[in-house]
Amino acid sequence: MPEGDTVWNTARVLERALTGDVLTASDFRVPQLATTDLSGWTVAESASRGKHLLLRLTRDGHKPLTLHSHLRMEGAWRAYAPKERWTGRPAHLIRVVLRTERSVAVGYHLHEVALHPTAEEERHLGHLGPDLLGADWDAAEAARRIGENPALSIADALLDQRNLAGVGNLYKAETLFLRGLWPWTPVSEVTDLPGTVALAQKLVASNRGRWTQTTTGSLRRGETSYVYGRRAQPCRRCGTAIQKADQGERITYWCPRCQPRPAGSSTDV
Repeated sequence: MPEGDTVWNTARVLERALTGDVLTASDFRVPQLATTDLSGWTVAESASRGKHLLLRLTRDGHKPLTLHSHLRMEGAWRAYAPKERWTGRPAHLIRVVLRTERSVAVGYHLHEVALHPTAEEERHLGHLGPDLLGADWDAAEAARRIGENPALSIADALLDQRNLAGVGNLYKAETLFLRGLWPWTPVSEVTDLPGTVALAQKLVASNRGRWTQTTTGSLRRGETSYVYGRRAQPCRRCGTAIQKADQGERITYWCPRCQPRPAGSSTDV
């Protein structure tokens, strides 16, 4: 699940593979960049901001550029040795190939692939809230932004990248379980917004540097989550069957006993 930690980890993979090297060739398989050639550009930095991946490029006599991509649900970057077979995904899903003398970086099923001046990054990303894994993380600011829409459900508020950047469906569901919050609870009824967003940040940060996403502390298959992906399985805390339902364009998981529906709620599930 490409959430903030996955994108951060991906940035580190590209950092090790490309940073400091000059691109010897590039291949963009997206219409808007089909004729772009980045040969001769140096990869100065690989960074992430929320769910956005940023490769910053420099070249003497040119203004710095940023190659911006979004992984969404299925995107991935893989790094290979120059003669190594590409085994990440089917070839028809390849969107970007970047080559240096020592590495080949291949982007599969990427979204929002764009190349723009680094000086304009803020224009493209300035709408994002505090980055859960960034130097700008600020739980109070994230809570303030969430509080500006009191009628919104807390689940939708956590997923809104304008509030805080990096939470996806997995960490949303797990955070709400650990806080005992019914996913459809209006923001106005959440008594501790700073504590809720601080927990979300803690969960995402705990998986920085590893690919297995766990919120339980266990890395064993089938034991990594409390509610996410566990429909009809017993709650690890109380034994009640975990429920699953659509919530807007997403799905959500919750324990009806540990995350009770507030009395008097008129929300249909």
